[in-house]
Amino acid sequence: MGRPTPTKDVPEKPARRRRSSLTRRSFFKTAAAGTAVAAAVGVLSGCTHTSEEETSDPVVVDADSAEDILDSFEATGETLAAESSWTLPLGTVLHPAEGAWIPATTAGSSATPMVKGSALSLASGELVEVVSAPVGQAATTVIYDVRCSDSVYAWVELDLATRAWALYASSFSAGALTGETSTLWEGDSDFDPAPLAVSGDMVIWQVQPSASGSKTSESSHCYVWHSGDSEAQAAVESRGRFATAPTLAGENVVLTPRVRADEGVYYGVTAYSLSDDLATRVDQLVMPKSVKPFRATRVGDRFLVSVEASYSSGGLLGQMGTYVGTPSTGFFRLNREPSECGCGNGDVVAIKILQSNSAYVVVDLANRTYSGIPSADRVVDYGEFPARVGDCELFVTFSTVKAADTGYPASVAVRTFRL
Repeated sequence: MGRPTPTKDVPEKPARRRRSSLTRRSFFKTAAAGTAVAAAVGVLSGCTHTSEEETSDPVVVDADSAEDILDSFEATGETLAAESSWTLPLGTVLHPAEGAWIPATTAGSSATPMVKGSALSLASGELVEVVSAPVGQAATTVIYDVRCSDSVYAWVELDLATRAWALYASSFSAGALTGETSTLWEGDSDFDPAPLAVSGDMVIWQVQPSASGSKTSESSHCYVWHSGDSEAQAAVESRGRFATAPTLAGENVVLTPRVRADEGVYYGVTAYSLSDDLATRVDQLVMPKSVKPFRATRVGDRFLVSVEASYSSGGLLGQMGTYVGTPSTGFFRLNREPSECGCGNGDVVAIKILQSNSAYVVVDLANRTYSGIPSADRVVDYGEFPARVGDCELFVTFSTVKAADTGYPASVAVRTFRL
């Protein structure tokens, strides 16, 4: 993707050196609504955590050393009761968030725009439209992904024809964008659309080479930007692709960079502090050699990591399932095929597994019990999904449900549960 010509009469920002060769555009352009300006954000050179950083030793423990939750804990026979529930239009997809607003992609009223960026208020159940149309001008550009906190809204746009993409963000309040829209990154088909998370006034995103592109040998990087800043900070480098998307976990964010690159393929499930822009590495779980985590986050002081396949080596953490714990205290294992990233509050953890539709196991580690969450009425086969990850007190789920009279998908049910 070549460097474009700057918009007429608008001075181009000076180019900045970066550790990646991904092409950035540094210029201003008018947003689709015609009332906001998307300003390109520069990126400071250097990286807080690099692939050469000293890391923890890989954790390889005996396969019998963890307690199997379903074998050792008592099934209570009880289920969590929903605290609130709402019905949303068919096609609504919620995405994980930490606060009182849940980001959502919703279906457009016509083919253009195909998708809109929206948000659900957990206080009222109101679904509001936030980004009505893409900033990108191409007819094939769609809103691909969205995330928000209670003060920042970020979204990724993707050109379906060229696979070029862009990441935008704006301040956000009471269900609406309130400030200038900033262009955080732009990439082409050689790089994946950015996996991202939003916490407080901060946007965290990963730029990594596509597995099928021409840049597969390049490193990946995680960046941090605060609302209103003109610069983003390069925070974490991975010698290869990250294993999972960034997930919020209380005061931390969990990333899974490649580590110990000179020794083989190792992934470090790592918690970084949000308070200093990921400068502090709070804790780390280095997986056994060649074992790739499927989902990863943290609840309290415990890692919550799932593995979707069984490996021929690696001991306990090389077997399919979900693991809760730390290298120093040991692990509990849920011996079921994992689905989505889990969440929890203190000693209570909620994990979605691939078993029937909407199967959740809610584990109380302190009382050594487990229970479930009843599925919504008439839920479709692919089940009920979480809109929370990591630490949370109010668990949020959503599912597509069928009409009682026709049996066809008709709406989306959202429910909240107190953990």
